[in-house]
Amino acid sequence: MAGRGKMGLRNITFITETVTDEESSLGQNGFSYKQVEEEDTDAPVVFQCGRCKLPVGDSLSWVGSEDDQNQILLKRVTENVVVGSEPFVSRTQTELGCLIVNLSCLGCSSPLGRVYTSTPRNLDYKRSLFCLSVENVDCFVLGSSTQKYLEDAQDEPVTLEYRANVDMEIGKIKALAVSMAQRLLEIEAKLQNSEKK
Repeated sequence: MAGRGKMGLRNITFITETVTDEESSLGQNGFSYKQVEEEDTDAPVVFQCGRCKLPVGDSLSWVGSEDDQNQILLKRVTENVVVGSEPFVSRTQTELGCLIVNLSCLGCSSPLGRVYTSTPRNLDYKRSLFCLSVENVDCFVLGSSTQKYLEDAQDEPVTLEYRANVDMEIGKIKALAVSMAQRLLEIEAKLQNSEKK
């Protein structure tokens, strides 16, 4: 079954190719599915409802993506995803004959995607996966935002030794200020004496 293999954070795209009957691994319809891996990403991704921002899944359950259907495929979702109770038969040309259950958000009831409970052979890789529509889901890459710290990392921690050093520096500044004040008084006194003469 295409799309199954080593699970992890990677982007897998399913591409449909027309092949001849001799090359067809399926032998019936002349289509085969090829799995293309794109560049790896280290940071985990959280998928959120596009409307109310409730988390609906993460990249740890990532199976792949399907660009032509604009879907991401997950093997697990959070409890914020409501699975519909009534399956229906799809009548679209690409999904003809599929038995589908809709997915919606628990918080705002907006549609999120679907689960294929029964599929023709050429769509078996989608069966029992949570297929989220990209237009209904936002994603957040952990560690992607700029982070702020309460204190500068180069500041020294306040210890008894550090406080003693600060107190000593404050004492020196006070002594310098007193010395300058005395000199200023002496200069003022000399100026007043010179004006009287």
